[in-house]
Amino acid sequence: QVQLVESGGGLVQPGGSLRLSCAASGTISNIYVMGWYRQAPGNQRELVATITSDDITNYAGSVQGRFTISRDNAKNTVYLQMNSLKPEDTAVYVCNAEIKVRVWLPPNDYWGQGTQVTVDS
Repeated sequence: QVQLVESGGGLVQPGGSLRLSCAASGTISNIYVMGWYRQAPGNQRELVATITSDDITNYAGSVQGRFTISRDNAKNTVYLQMNSLKPEDTAVYVCNAEIKVRVWLPPNDYWGQGTQVTVDS
């Protein structure tokens, strides 16, 4: 029983910036990898960025240099700072986290419901 709640999506002009947040709540013993995925109409869901509990990051080539992923372990929250946004960044952005609910059980993947990001003039 874990919930991921995203916030920060909205409408922004090309070249603008947006910061997404995703907070995990519920019964949690450990959070390992956290990340962001996105899906535009007619496209498959694609990886945007991930970050491990040791702050090792991974980015899609299309966003590297423009997006920055970070996390606050005390708040069980992952962030995505998006700069120099382009129209092709328009998509529903979904939060993902690998979470161990109980210490004696293996971790599972949990997903948020997504937040819309629209880049348009």
